[in-house]
Amino acid sequence: MPSLAASPRLRAGMISLLIFAALIAMWQLATLPKAGTVNVDPEYAKLVGAAAAGGQKSAMPTPLEVGRTLWGHIKDPFYVRGTNDQGIGIQLGWSLGRVLFGFGLAAFLAVPLGFLIGMSPIVYRALDPFIQVLKPISPLAWMPLALYTIKDSGTASIFVIFICSMWPMLINTAFGVMSVRREWLNVARTLEVSPLRKAFAVVLPAAAPTIMTGMRISMGIAWLVIVAAEMLVGGTGIGYFVWNEWNNLSIANILTAILLIGLVGLVLDQALAWAARLVTYPE
Repeated sequence: MPSLAASPRLRAGMISLLIFAALIAMWQLATLPKAGTVNVDPEYAKLVGAAAAGGQKSAMPTPLEVGRTLWGHIKDPFYVRGTNDQGIGIQLGWSLGRVLFGFGLAAFLAVPLGFLIGMSPIVYRALDPFIQVLKPISPLAWMPLALYTIKDSGTASIFVIFICSMWPMLINTAFGVMSVRREWLNVARTLEVSPLRKAFAVVLPAAAPTIMTGMRISMGIAWLVIVAAEMLVGGTGIGYFVWNEWNNLSIANILTAILLIGLVGLVLDQALAWAARLVTYPE
């Protein structure tokens, strides 16, 4: 069994557990009942309950209450009790589907286009003004235009994911292709390798780690944006779930959704990090 002094990873894990325990303890202390009563708006009192409105109980749920809510969702993640009351597994599935579809479309366009930009200085100079103008635009700024033209909220969300995913992949692919060592290209030229073979046998393997980094950044942005997009368009998805629970003033459900959003984002990021390691080679 490795000692604490000999295992930095074990020590880091222990520190993480201590930080987690401290955060839970602070959360618990912050939600302890308070003595006395507080006069609040009657409508607010109806929503949060008499105890919370009177100051005898915090409107913020305790860690145990959030744990119970999380366990309830885990036990039955795919229930359907109406249009606005569906399991959190279904909501996450809608969001994941939109993200993966929009991300896939963006990769299908951005990687070949970035490859072309990186290989051709003329194409780079021709497209660079458009990229520099379009890149800083917030993805959500496209939402009204997407809703007006596409006239479908789900497809509009996919379009927003497509837009926000494209730029990191496009720029990283172009940068990775342009950064391929001149020596390797010169060797390919000396051996009279055809352009197509040079692209797939020399340039693509050399640029693959940078391309995967762009994909990882794009996926992170896409998962961030889908929550906001679904809050705007409504219907289904984890973003809509959060907004719907806010309207119901169910803070425990909101905190549960936030936790699951973070965990799913972590899984997506680690999956792409694993894929990036597969195409990275030591020099």
